[in-house]
Amino acid sequence: MAALMGAEEYGFGSIAMMAEGCIMARICHTNNCPVGVATQQANLRARFTGVPEHVVNFFAFIAEEVRSLLAKLGYRSLNDVVGRADLLNVRNDVAVKKTAALSLDCLTHLPDTRTDRSWLDHETVHSNGPVLDDELLADAAILLAIHTQSKAEKTYPIVNTDRTVGTRISGAIAKKYGDSGFDGHISLNFNGSAGQSFGAFILPGMTLTLTGEANDYVGKGMHGGEIIIKLPTDATYTGAENAIVGNTCLYGATGGSLFANGRAGERFGVRNSKAQAVIEGAGDHCCEYMTGGAIVVLGPTGRNVGAGMTGGLAYFLDEEGNFPTKVNPEIVQIQRVIAKAGEQQLQSLIQAHCDRTGSLKAQEILANWSHYLPMFWQVVPPSESEQPEARREVEAEKVLTPAP
Repeated sequence: MAALMGAEEYGFGSIAMMAEGCIMARICHTNNCPVGVATQQANLRARFTGVPEHVVNFFAFIAEEVRSLLAKLGYRSLNDVVGRADLLNVRNDVAVKKTAALSLDCLTHLPDTRTDRSWLDHETVHSNGPVLDDELLADAAILLAIHTQSKAEKTYPIVNTDRTVGTRISGAIAKKYGDSGFDGHISLNFNGSAGQSFGAFILPGMTLTLTGEANDYVGKGMHGGEIIIKLPTDATYTGAENAIVGNTCLYGATGGSLFANGRAGERFGVRNSKAQAVIEGAGDHCCEYMTGGAIVVLGPTGRNVGAGMTGGLAYFLDEEGNFPTKVNPEIVQIQRVIAKAGEQQLQSLIQAHCDRTGSLKAQEILANWSHYLPMFWQVVPPSESEQPEARREVEAEKVLTPAP
């Protein structure tokens, strides 16, 4: 019916999840999914029996049913019936009192499209024209590095219309070696203001260094590698007091590291599941729905920290003394950095941030570690409470337990 009324694209959401085994328990945010779809608990994840073929079979059946319905109507292709509202009729044998006064003319009396079908001829789908990644993939040194698993380093200017920079290179690497099989290294340096999704979906073996600033969705879906964003050498402002990346960075990241010498916008680290990151401030909803990885924030943050967070650890520097009021307590708990392993993790990430970005804030913290450490809060979801980075007792047990 959607096609008959003019639809050319169709969305499948929850039904595809159900094909994988979801039972719509509606407790995804609690980390207790009874069929192992949305949980970090190993005992629950063991219950998940879904395989990609389940979804493939579901859509194959959808396609077969559509083919059958088209055959009954006398058409070969779904494209042949798009916009053909003349094939729709109101059922007069169904009388429902509450819809008796409802007119469906707006659905059945659409413009006649039986003869002129030219309106279905569109430009190439998803074409953005020439993009920066085309230039990168045309570079002989980068191509050689991909094909021979060697090293290459290049520098390019970048502007805010250059979106998803680095993603096509990731695709070329993944096509040849998979997600984690590339043994070479490609370093790309950029100067300017990057558009949306800078470094999205990059893989291990890639380092993207941006001197300037970036828009929303930095590191979206990144699987590995490093993204480094630092201030211009002639900057007259400090990173700790200014935004350097936009909203929703590290969305759904499954690996890699992000170091940004400045503040981030809202929803930083949303649905992050393995990436590590250091930033110098964040907006609202930081670490929302996070399931893994480690986030360090060396500055102020907005409200609703850790909402729906079921995995991973986060560290927040609280110089203003008001961080507890900004945390969503529904799932996570907060505590000071009480474990030696947690202190080591925090310090090593800040050191890496300092080394890569030259952050003045990081230098100050490291030079006065004993002063700043007590100011950090650690955000801990239940699934991480027994990890050595979050539990002081684990450190003691490691010392006291004799070797076998």
